Amino acid sequence: MKMHRWELACFVLSIAVLFATTRPAIAQNASAPQWTQPTDEELKMTAQPEVPGASAVYLNWDEQTDDLLHMKSIYVRVKVLSEAGRGRADVRLNYESYFSNEGMMGEDFTQSVTDLAGRTIHSDGTIIPFTGKPFKRKLEMGKEGDTPYEAEETVFTLPDVQVGSILEYRFKYRIPDEWYMPPRWFIQKDLFVRSAHFSWKASDIFMDYGDAVTLAYSAVLPKGVTVKSSATPGTTGTAHGFHRFELSMQNVPPTPHEPYMPPMQSLTYRVSFYESQYTSQEQFWKENSKLIMHDVEGAIGPPDAMAEVVKGLTTAEDSSTVKLQKFYAAIMQLDNSDYSRQHTEQEDKAHHLRKAKTVHDIWNRKAGNGADMAALFVALARAAGMRAYMMAVTSRDHDLFSAAWLSTRQLDDWIAIVVVDGKEQYFDPGQRYCPFGQLAWKHTGAGGVREVDGGTALGTSPEPPYTQSQLQRVGDLTVDAEGNAQGQLNIKWMGAPALEWRQRALVRDDAAIRHQLKVWVEEHIPEGLKATVISIDNLQDYEKPLAVSYSVRGPLATMTEKRMTLPSQFYEARSSALFPEATRDITIYFDYGERVIDAVRYKYPAGMTLESAPKSDEFMLLKLAAYHSTSNLQTNAVTMRRTYDLGTVFFAPAEYKEVREFYNKMAADDQEPLVLMKAGTATTPASGATSDKSN
Repeated sequence: MKMHRWELACFVLSIAVLFATTRPAIAQNASAPQWTQPTDEELKMTAQPEVPGASAVYLNWDEQTDDLLHMKSIYVRVKVLSEAGRGRADVRLNYESYFSNEGMMGEDFTQSVTDLAGRTIHSDGTIIPFTGKPFKRKLEMGKEGDTPYEAEETVFTLPDVQVGSILEYRFKYRIPDEWYMPPRWFIQKDLFVRSAHFSWKASDIFMDYGDAVTLAYSAVLPKGVTVKSSATPGTTGTAHGFHRFELSMQNVPPTPHEPYMPPMQSLTYRVSFYESQYTSQEQFWKENSKLIMHDVEGAIGPPDAMAEVVKGLTTAEDSSTVKLQKFYAAIMQLDNSDYSRQHTEQEDKAHHLRKAKTVHDIWNRKAGNGADMAALFVALARAAGMRAYMMAVTSRDHDLFSAAWLSTRQLDDWIAIVVVDGKEQYFDPGQRYCPFGQLAWKHTGAGGVREVDGGTALGTSPEPPYTQSQLQRVGDLTVDAEGNAQGQLNIKWMGAPALEWRQRALVRDDAAIRHQLKVWVEEHIPEGLKATVISIDNLQDYEKPLAVSYSVRGPLATMTEKRMTLPSQFYEARSSALFPEATRDITIYFDYGERVIDAVRYKYPAGMTLESAPKSDEFMLLKLAAYHSTSNLQTNAVTMRRTYDLGTVFFAPAEYKEVREFYNKMAADDQEPLVLMKAGTATTPASGATSDKSN
């Protein structure tokens, strides 16, 4: 199957880059919003014509960032339109404390919520102020991209919310005084926004690098909408001046919610700011790539920095591939803090004290984060005499790299490139349990910057063959005369789905992972069947398929006086068409290409015969996806087989008709039943199934 489809990314990223290269006229700073007196129309409104059936809409969203005060202020007004919209009374404000301190690229940054106030206004104008106290709640340790964080949220509930109420609240994020971070404005929200306003008061401290430095931005905005800018000079010797950037929009549609969409922050209306000394993309990336790699190279050290370690891991007879396999296996045994279980406060403090500075520190500590592991792998490869390079990428599980946004903030992870027998090979040692020679799916086809001989360059990681990620599901079931089934299921995961399960297991105990595996299979098999995990094999052996065996039992068939009906595709009994909508304007985006192979054998009671089974079928989608199914009849048994191949991750909106037809047909085939008849029932011979007398 054809795999090279990333040219369709042009349907995803359509970015206008705007450079603020001059200092415009002076403008006064607008004051932060206070409470707004609702209009009669707002009090009485019961619907928003642009979003019929919406549970609520934002009347206003106002977001102001002030560098001089190290603060972001947010002011929100929500109109509740239905009973479901009353849930907007519960407000959750999330912020993160990044603590990737132990890695070479770690940065500490904390935001805190302050100055919180709110009120509810009934449709008759009655005002009920929020007088309670918000509380803070710890969330589970997670990751943004591949940067680990410890999350906490501020939670509060607005009083006496009714259908027709207007909810108002405002709060501030305080940012540490030493931080100056150009904001990103995400204009589209989860609800329709009647009026949106964003502003940034940018301190001239950004300009301290020289007169050539400017503030600039890249933007995805509708036609006719622009960012306005102004500047106020500072007082010589006493205070910094500031720039003001401002954007207002009316009637902003909500963020689209369709199945299989690209990362939405790469699609929605947004403005991404950055400070720049450069007049072109090429110049920016050339200079900043050097800076990024300079820091990494300082940690990697000279080519022979890890020579003694290499001697201890390899022999002179080892080929380059064998050496790399040994390096990779050794790194996989280290403590990758991106996947470690949550530490106690005392352990975290100790971790901070032994912060790694070089690859030697990482090796001696036997611990580090994902970036550290990639650097260590490159250092070992170089010490073994190989050409090896680092590459910084944007993980495409949440964003797509844009060369138009002149900011290295979008680069959030590291992979390694090694030349083996004259050919570059890509590795992902920072992803715990990722198989040797493979990349985590979010790092495949991912853009970023990389080292090359003599410098750096923009690049894109390779796309793997779709057969690299596989799901194999085999079942052997016995069905009794009452339609109850029992038997065994054997499921294997390879590539991307196996990596997901293995990394889940790193932060969960055995009981938790067994429970999740049980829940997963029960969500896929026919309703009413109960599964028990018998065994889990190769959970830590990342070079082998992850294999799980289940026992299942429970009601399966639909019974009538003379017939028994079974689901033909056992593992797809609950599936439905992926794309029910008749039209679509957004690119279709899958996480990864894959192959799914299913087989199930039903042994049915003696005295029953197969009346009908789905006919064998085979069809393709633009030579980029394929479906094949067969049914095979044996004595008192029938075996159903199914294969689904997906060879790409992007389909353009123009291809939607063909995509929808393919998946609708696949869903229809999957839902065709098997029909058995009881002895003594007159019928025609079984249709659909082929016969195999040998079984």
